[in-house]
Amino acid sequence: MPFPDFDPILIQIGPFAIRWYALAYVAGILIGWRYVVMLVRNPQLAPVRGPAATPAQIDDLILWVTLGIILGGRLGYILFYTPETIWTDPVQILQVWQGGMSFHGGALGVAIAVAAFARSNGIDLLRLGDVVAACVPIGLFFGRIANFINGELWGRPTELPWGVIFPGAGPYPRHPSQLYEALLEGIVLFIILRLATHRAHWLERRGAVAGLFLVGYAVFRTLVEQVREPDAYLPDFPLGLTMGMMLSLPMLLGGAFLIWRGLREPLPATEAPPAPLPAETPPTVEAEDPFRIRPAPGSDGPA
Repeated sequence: MPFPDFDPILIQIGPFAIRWYALAYVAGILIGWRYVVMLVRNPQLAPVRGPAATPAQIDDLILWVTLGIILGGRLGYILFYTPETIWTDPVQILQVWQGGMSFHGGALGVAIAVAAFARSNGIDLLRLGDVVAACVPIGLFFGRIANFINGELWGRPTELPWGVIFPGAGPYPRHPSQLYEALLEGIVLFIILRLATHRAHWLERRGAVAGLFLVGYAVFRTLVEQVREPDAYLPDFPLGLTMGMMLSLPMLLGGAFLIWRGLREPLPATEAPPAPLPAETPPTVEAEDPFRIRPAPGSDGPA
């Protein structure tokens, strides 16, 4: 099928333009922020440990996370995919509006931002990472939809009926790998994490939700890499590996460790309520026997 006639620019007023890609970042950050606030306001999700942070602290965290996404995503793209830019055209590093963001770099940037915020506010890093990780699929969903609208990061050629002829990708239909990632990394992964937080109560297990996200993303990204067209400027890696696969391997191993650690760590003991004091037993009064023979006054008893 032909690629839909999408305009990557939503609104343009003179030199000022609002792009779908930028709007996807804004939507992912704002909706994710409100979702995390809902998590920390629900005491039933972590009845033993309590919430990981206060809603006010999450409000402050959003700026740190936003900077981590932008700086980490851009620097990660430069370092992982176009390192020659550092010495050939360093000014291009700052030109974020021209595209070029790496999820793995953004994830690393967010991890550093969350760690710094947790330390400065005296918050448990693993527990704060759990609630942040629970909302990441929201941003991934919007980001992959924006990739599709931009007609970038397309898949390999395919004969399947839903193959798309992307502009600039040749005459052959290709896998809409952006939509595959939106489905797997966005919707399916969000549902998995939702079950972990609301059904399995994994917010009680420090680091387990973050680990589950890392494992889920690594698995889904590796699956989609089988049909995603590698970047043309990257070399051919051995064993059919791609840059996305190799960057996902540390996430897989680190996530598995966090899940193992979180499920192995015992929950803190809750103090048992004090046992109620026994009620005072009133003194018993012996009932008077009407047939009892009483001694006459002045006598010591019956003769």
